[in-house]
Amino acid sequence: MLPSTLTSLLVPLLNIFTYSRSTVDESGPIPEKLQFELRHLHAVSGDARVVFSDAPSRTPYIQSHGQSRPDHSYSVRPKRLSTFRPQSFEAFDHARIRSAKFGQSEDLQWDEDEIVGPDVENRETLLELAKMTNNAYVPADDPAWYDLGPGWNDSYPFGWEPDADGFRGHVFATPDNKTVVLSIKGTSAGLFGGGGPTVRKDKLNDNLLFSCCCARVDWSWKTVCGCYRGGWKCDQDCLDHALIEDSLFYPIGTNLYNNLTYMYPDSTMWIIGHSLGGALASLIGVTFGIPAVAFESPGEKMAAGRLHLPSPPSTQHVTHIYHSADPIAMGTCNGVLSSCALGGYAMEARCHLGNTIFYDTVSNLGWSVDIRTHGIVTVIEKILSEPWSPSVEAGREVPEPKPEKDCVECYSWEFGDYTKPDSESRWRWHRLNVTDGGS
Repeated sequence: MLPSTLTSLLVPLLNIFTYSRSTVDESGPIPEKLQFELRHLHAVSGDARVVFSDAPSRTPYIQSHGQSRPDHSYSVRPKRLSTFRPQSFEAFDHARIRSAKFGQSEDLQWDEDEIVGPDVENRETLLELAKMTNNAYVPADDPAWYDLGPGWNDSYPFGWEPDADGFRGHVFATPDNKTVVLSIKGTSAGLFGGGGPTVRKDKLNDNLLFSCCCARVDWSWKTVCGCYRGGWKCDQDCLDHALIEDSLFYPIGTNLYNNLTYMYPDSTMWIIGHSLGGALASLIGVTFGIPAVAFESPGEKMAAGRLHLPSPPSTQHVTHIYHSADPIAMGTCNGVLSSCALGGYAMEARCHLGNTIFYDTVSNLGWSVDIRTHGIVTVIEKILSEPWSPSVEAGREVPEPKPEKDCVECYSWEFGDYTKPDSESRWRWHRLNVTDGGS
């Protein structure tokens, strides 16, 4: 494998030609468990290049402890699943651009593949993926890091500059590199239980992706794009262009994925994330037809439409896990006096792609709806760590994955082609005014 520094320089020149087509024998027997180790830490540099920091090789547990590593310590149960992927990323992107620029659809050929993905109906699998997702927020020596078992080396350096902002996370892989998991960090903000240098761009992405119209909550808000047209009217073309801007995390995520497929051309890829990271995991999973698991994600279905992502025949390879006491995932953290609005976030989206594993913590555990339940630690320690009684009574380990039906959002708004500034002045406004992503 190329050194990560060299890879970060070469891959941007090559990633438009790469498209993951795993050569792993998916038709043969699959192991009962897959064991993962931290392989890289990823971030985006100031010039928008994807960079990686390689985690040092861990000392084998059997050598350092004199005994075999427990299989259950950081293992994930796999299963076969079907997914649809375009024949090439170039064809996908061409169809997307044609839709965005000209409002014209284009026939796109989708290939149905049977691949090995995570068994999302297994509680222990969800628990381990949730721990891996949590660890994208913190360096390994942070007290908030979840030790996935005694086989983990807990002294890995964190692979991004402490004063940088933007897209961050971890890359995990099985020892044979046949399966690689990309973990994406979600929103860092004091409101959500954290903080740090990524807050500004996190907030901008949240308000562009998950608000009805540029984070226009009321007259006092500073919007994050110039598409509001008065009353309850929003210019759809302007809004679509704002979301497609390269400053958003979505194109950075596709670039990151292409980097990984260049580094691991024969591997099966999975992608996971929490909150904003979960929504991005879903969008990238739909783009490339790879398994995606999102925890407590705000609804990303509206963003997928505004990004003009071609819709595959099925998105059942995307799985959302969230609970009823989380107002962000439920799409109820909105309004001028909501906790989100008070923190400068317009979290108005509520509809999710793929399947949803829904934990009704309000009815079954008596929880109150509270933004403090949004954190991934709540999911790990209070939901997934113990058997879920309603599922056990039904002979299952977790609630049954189901697609969301009859989901409606932004029903008060009118979207259309309204009188608007010319293209040049609109983007000049965008450059001058989008500085802090909030009110």
